[in-house]
Amino acid sequence: MAVRKGVCNRNTSETQIQCEINLDGTGNATVDTGIGFFDHMLKSFAKHGLFDLKIKVKGDLFVDSHHTIEDTGIVLGEAIKKALGNKKSIKRYGFHILPMDEALVLCALDLSNRPYLVYNANLTTNQVGYMDTEMVKEFFYAISYSAGMNLHIKQLDGSNNHHIIEAMFKAFAKALDEATKVDSRIVDVLSTKGAL
Repeated sequence: MAVRKGVCNRNTSETQIQCEINLDGTGNATVDTGIGFFDHMLKSFAKHGLFDLKIKVKGDLFVDSHHTIEDTGIVLGEAIKKALGNKKSIKRYGFHILPMDEALVLCALDLSNRPYLVYNANLTTNQVGYMDTEMVKEFFYAISYSAGMNLHIKQLDGSNNHHIIEAMFKAFAKALDEATKVDSRIVDVLSTKGAL
């Protein structure tokens, strides 16, 4: 099977981003967004999804973290979509319920090419490190729309914002790993329409 890699770059007046993902990797990550906690989340995503990930971002952090985080979601979603190609033989659906200390997060997704985000979380601080917590939803919104995935993320329990957010990224990684797996029984795409 060919290695499923996606490369995407974005250059605007707000951000310059280079991104590469290998869906068939081992969890190696080189990430530099300029936002330490966001780097930690993206490295966790790579490690727990067993994706090889390279992301380099130069963003207008003197404004705030919004453009850097949202645009990274856009670029990563596009790279995932490119890596999936025609989606032949993939399982398409993935879900995971992930515990992290007192936090419990559910993530379910469908690589349907019909983007939609359902996000239910109760984050109680404005920031974790230098990452604005309101940007967690914006990141997942951006990635769901640029990758063309139906994405549900739901906080089931938890009080520590670091734990809740990290559980979201890890649950997303595990669900995406499941959905992108190849199943030899699926000879084309998993759709009665014959296309995704």
